[in-house]
Amino acid sequence: MEHSTSEPDRRTADHLQPVLVELERREPIFHRPELGTTRADFERSTAPDFWETGASGRRYSREFVWATLEQRQLDTAQDQGEPDSWKTSDFQLREIAPDTYLLTYTLEQPDRLTRRLTVWQRTADDWTILYHQGTVVTD
Repeated sequence: MEHSTSEPDRRTADHLQPVLVELERREPIFHRPELGTTRADFERSTAPDFWETGASGRRYSREFVWATLEQRQLDTAQDQGEPDSWKTSDFQLREIAPDTYLLTYTLEQPDRLTRRLTVWQRTADDWTILYHQGTVVTD
């Protein structure tokens, strides 16, 4: 997976640049094996009331996302993983509450282009995902 992280993003406030770098390394969420691949890992990384709006516009509960992630892990083990051709770009960050951040970026996959939004919250131990959304870009 390719990241474009050359120059600081001037649309993100200077004081948020270190947070932007930290969170950029965690995206796209649930596709970073180094951050965990087990149900326990996913549970630790998502808030109890986490939910997602998929690129289809459908809403997904935390439980549904977990079940999907578990199946994806089984499938990935069988077919040698996800494509390395995914590219992320255009990261921007805004602090929306104390220790709570709205991160947006673009994800380019071989078959589609999406805009992504993740709401992250810094906890005493690590980062927690509160919400995620993907929106397909069409011509």
